[in-house]
Amino acid sequence: MNTLLNLILMVAGGILAIYAFSFLLGVPKEYRPCAAFSGGMGSLVYVLGNEQEWGTVLSSFLSALLVAVLSHVLAMILKAPVTLFLVAGILPTVPGTGMYQSVHYMIEGNGELTSYYLVQTLETAGVIALAIFLADTLFGIRNRGSWKQNSLKYIRNGKDRTSETKKEEEQRL
Repeated sequence: MNTLLNLILMVAGGILAIYAFSFLLGVPKEYRPCAAFSGGMGSLVYVLGNEQEWGTVLSSFLSALLVAVLSHVLAMILKAPVTLFLVAGILPTVPGTGMYQSVHYMIEGNGELTSYYLVQTLETAGVIALAIFLADTLFGIRNRGSWKQNSLKYIRNGKDRTSETKKEEEQRL
């Protein structure tokens, strides 16, 4: 029971933190709850992964992958940019503690711990980038013909282009 309460508090804290952080990022008011939901789900996966002793790197990868996929889905549903949900939602997964500890031990002159935390931080940052890349690629392949994302929202490909542009693209393929 104590573990369940602890899990609920950690996820609720993640949701509140993402909601508050979305103010700093300038996320429009109507998208803040969705950004918080995305971050909360990523937070849940990260905490569960660490409790199951999957390791920080695997927990971060799965968390970032879920946040990236949720961000794409929310962006398509709400016709909003993916980055509104992704940047805010990825916050619980970012290896801030590892960066701090790397610098802390470097200042203390402890090379062994500096190297350990620096490598762990770089691994975590790498798997976060890999997870975002994978989700982006999968949605790019899936949506190749029907939807595209411009800087403002997801739009149908055929609506904003002239018929000449469509014919040119078909000839290239």
